[in-house]
Order: sequence, then structure tokens, then C-alpha cells
Amino acid sequence: MIFVALQITVAILLISVILLQMKGSGLSGAFGGSGEFYRSRRSLEKMLVWITIALSALFAIISIALLIPR
Repeated sequence: MIFVALQITVAILLISVILLQMKGSGLSGAFGGSGEFYRSRRSLEKMLVWITIALSALFAIISIALLIPR
């Protein structure tokens, strides 16, 4: 039961992080920025990519763990 709740939580977080990554315009379009802070915006986008990778790997591991009969 804990794995199911954890998987739902990870799925919601993964959807949220993916929606933050607007294709083409980056985060400046999502938050109304004009691109003045190029370095900070770029590092935030890079961090979102790594968070997406980590959450998707965690989601896959939990999914495989739920396949194992108990």
C-alpha cells in the first residue's frame, strides 16, 4: 500500500515538473520574464531536466517493485 501511495505522489510531481518545462520558450514564458537573467534561467531549466530524470527513474523502479508478487 505504501508503494501505491508513493507512486501516485511521484507521478503528480513528475507531471508538475514536465508542465513547467515549456517547449521552445523556457521558463521565461511561464513566469512572465523577459530573459534578462540568462544564467539563472538556464540553470533552473537544467535543474528541472535532472529532476525529471530522477523522478522518472524513481517511477520506473516503483512500478517494477509493484510487479513483484508478495
